Amino acid sequence: MSEQSTAIPKKRTVNCRGILIDLSTPAVMGILNVTPDSFFDGGQYNEASQLIEKAKLHLQQGASILDIGAVSTRPNASEVTEAEEMERLIPAVTLLREKFPTAILSVDTYRSSVARAAIHAGADMINDISGGQLDENMFTTIAALQVPYVLMHMQGTPQTMQDAPHYDDVTEEVLSFFVERVDALHRLGVHDVIVDPGFGFGKTVEHNYQLLRDLERFQILGVPMLCGFSRKSMINKVIGTSPDRALNGTTVLNTMALERGVDLLRVHDVKEAVEAVKICGALSGQSTQS
Repeated sequence: MSEQSTAIPKKRTVNCRGILIDLSTPAVMGILNVTPDSFFDGGQYNEASQLIEKAKLHLQQGASILDIGAVSTRPNASEVTEAEEMERLIPAVTLLREKFPTAILSVDTYRSSVARAAIHAGADMINDISGGQLDENMFTTIAALQVPYVLMHMQGTPQTMQDAPHYDDVTEEVLSFFVERVDALHRLGVHDVIVDPGFGFGKTVEHNYQLLRDLERFQILGVPMLCGFSRKSMINKVIGTSPDRALNGTTVLNTMALERGVDLLRVHDVKEAVEAVKICGALSGQSTQS
């Protein structure tokens, strides 16, 4: 039986504490890093005023979700203690919830304790790069909190993930990972799961492009899909750019992903991603109204 014939109808909404995000039109998640060492924008938003201005710009440009991270997960990034992550993250969440009371706030963390503290501080959803692999309590914590959960695939840890990553069939292995983990979350009563193939997280350039070619296969899961290509090495290693010159390459990959059914784009540059969504929507016959 083909994958298409066994696929269940895809979930098109995500419930963030009673606010429904409609993903029938793809949405954009704007990145907010409160880290000193992220690969592209580390250290730029450590002051409260800088963070507020960047969040305001993301929202004005059309971001549906703000994703706040306090630990750099670039390859070979230094490990950050739970206390350090809390110290950076919780004040940022509290500040953004106060300044933007209606914004949807996502928190990028793989620690269940940080996830719980962030939700209590006003965040709405959790984005976990490890898909629950780095903290065995994450799934039960998400079930208790009843918030949306981004389940990302990563081979290894940020410190080891690019040390010769290997797959026999990257698409099949990532898809199998999602089948098992989405089912586990559903059995725990987690209703809003979003999958992220984890571009650049324990994958070679070839693995990344194989996943992109096969992106439509993930529709069988019946849940929304997020992709994050923004300024990553899978762009720079192909066209000889650096993160600060990779916006055009990012837009190309975002467009390819939109054509293959992605529901959420996680980006540093919201304006350009929103424009890609609108143009792809026009091509598919959706309304072109702003």
